[in-house]
Amino acid sequence: MKLGFYPRLASDGIRKNRRMYLPYLMTTTAMVAMHYIIGYLTVGGALENVPGTAFITSLLYTGGWVVAVFSVIFLFYTNSFLIRRRKREFGLYNILGMGKWNIGRILLWESLITALISLTAGLLIGALLSKAAELMLINLINGEVNYVLRVSPAAAVVTISVYSGIFLLLLLNSLWQIRSSTAISLLRSENYGERPPRANWLVGVLGVLILGAAYYIAVTIRDPLTAVGAFFIAVVMVIVGTYMVMISGSVLFCRILQRNKRYYYNPRHFVSVSSMVYRMKRNGAGLASICILSTMVLVMISSTTSLYFGQRSALRERYPRELNLQFYMKDASYLSDENVSSLLWEVEAVNTAQGITAQNVYGYRAASVSGLLEDGEVELDSSALSGFNLSTFSSVYRFIFMPIEDFNGVAGTDYTVGPGEAVACVFRSEIDCDTISFTDDVSYRIVAKPDTFIPNPGSSMEMIPTIILAVSDLDSLGELRDMRDYNGFPILQYTWNYNYDTGADAEAQTRLYDALRDKFTSNPTLSEFFGFTGRSIECREVESQDFLSLYGGLFYVGIVLSIVFSCAAVLIIYYKQISEGYEDESRFEIMKKVGMTDREIRRSINSQLLTVFYLPLIFAAMHLIFAFPLIKKLLSLLQMINNLQLFAITTGLSLGIFALLYMLVYRATSNAYYRIVRGAR
Repeated sequence: MKLGFYPRLASDGIRKNRRMYLPYLMTTTAMVAMHYIIGYLTVGGALENVPGTAFITSLLYTGGWVVAVFSVIFLFYTNSFLIRRRKREFGLYNILGMGKWNIGRILLWESLITALISLTAGLLIGALLSKAAELMLINLINGEVNYVLRVSPAAAVVTISVYSGIFLLLLLNSLWQIRSSTAISLLRSENYGERPPRANWLVGVLGVLILGAAYYIAVTIRDPLTAVGAFFIAVVMVIVGTYMVMISGSVLFCRILQRNKRYYYNPRHFVSVSSMVYRMKRNGAGLASICILSTMVLVMISSTTSLYFGQRSALRERYPRELNLQFYMKDASYLSDENVSSLLWEVEAVNTAQGITAQNVYGYRAASVSGLLEDGEVELDSSALSGFNLSTFSSVYRFIFMPIEDFNGVAGTDYTVGPGEAVACVFRSEIDCDTISFTDDVSYRIVAKPDTFIPNPGSSMEMIPTIILAVSDLDSLGELRDMRDYNGFPILQYTWNYNYDTGADAEAQTRLYDALRDKFTSNPTLSEFFGFTGRSIECREVESQDFLSLYGGLFYVGIVLSIVFSCAAVLIIYYKQISEGYEDESRFEIMKKVGMTDREIRRSINSQLLTVFYLPLIFAAMHLIFAFPLIKKLLSLLQMINNLQLFAITTGLSLGIFALLYMLVYRATSNAYYRIVRGAR
């Protein structure tokens, strides 16, 4: 046998089945290119001189492995379409005397050819697009751009290693399917599933109940902390419920259509419904996969887009003023008016030396403690919290006690409180109690609950909600001032907070920030004199690069993964249409012989596709709508977005754009289906 016999058979098989192989090769090429680009941005050193990209690098590294793992799952899924289509051809080879060892050699050469094309084209496209991807990312994070074009050998080696392993696994899976099949089963592989499946009411009803429970969890969760655990539970329930409803419900749906005589015995619907009944069980799994992928795309792109376009407001919430200073005091005695005034004089001395005049100033004294609030009673023993579950932890709050004069000065109010009274401001939660008791002699009656929240930088970082209690003075804390935790440290943490704008440019703000850090960090005499044990000095301009890098990086990774999952959904739709077209080809051929026209074929195809094609989009939109409150709480918990209007707008736009893309895919794939069933070549 000639040396080139098997390679020629393999290449001929790919060429003759190009309608199936071309989208597959395009997908594998795109995934190789995407993986190379991610590797170029991480291990390739493209971002090594860009400040604030440590988080992005780790995020992209994780995203690269997500793409690789998804490639394994998805390529196994799509490869099954190819093998199923080729089994009849291999069965014919087997009948004509070619052994399974010989068929295995053909599969080996096909795998080598597809791997060579995918890796070569993917690496070439990735190398060409890597600089554009780098510039896009740097632009998103406001970094310094350079236009040096280079290729990363390290990224190429990693990509070749990963996808060579994936192609090897695909080959082994194909060889196993051929080895475990007889010649007759190979010849009849395209006719499997011809027996109509039975509608399983129990599975369908159970799927609806699971989906309903997941929706209930999503819309009833009130506090963000509980949303963390509930999110993953709801995701699993939605995936399981979607598959159960799609697989069982789609069969039931076709049965209902058949019982509707006016609908079923219509030339437009008769052939389409009859053909769908026989494959709806497998069809339902494909529809569920499309639905889940569509939901993933919508959730990712809407969330990351909201984050990116809301980053400026989030930055201002995290850093309410250009300079934010916080001094941690040894005890309440160091929060006296004299000590605070002297410490303020030291801060102003640095401002004056740097030519800065403080603007939009607000400062306040505070004492804080964390505890579990239930029915107006606060549990302060942190060791007692270890036995509580996640839902109990949702009642944990950070309490900030503030003198009423400091509160009024910052909030611009004129409240007055007496002994045992407090004004309460709640951030990221709600309370319905009228009294909050900490100990037997420390209890406060809530006299007002204003919406005004003190812009405290620390609260925007806390995962637990915050309650500010404006009291008569910090001396009213009574025995709380003497209480210790199980390590022997005071439970109350005393701070003096001073926040202000400078009106200066970025360079001047950075110099002021450095001067403040030098003075209050490297001078132990000052800390001993003023009684502070630690300090936090933050400059919005200095911190903005890391902050914006986080949001830009999340947006970038969201775009990358959305592209990958969208391509996967499109390819599943395409293969679904192509495989069903080949299955229906003989049926429509018979109908043409008995007088069915091309126009009637087209109308029947549209009826079939419209009956089920938009189900995944409808379910994905429904999943997104019910997930909206839960995702909003998660983003709020991570201090990433509190702008409900922005999130709603970006979610709606994402759904609209994706629906438009979905319709375009429908148009393209329905034409491919039509060309097959009408016998066009």
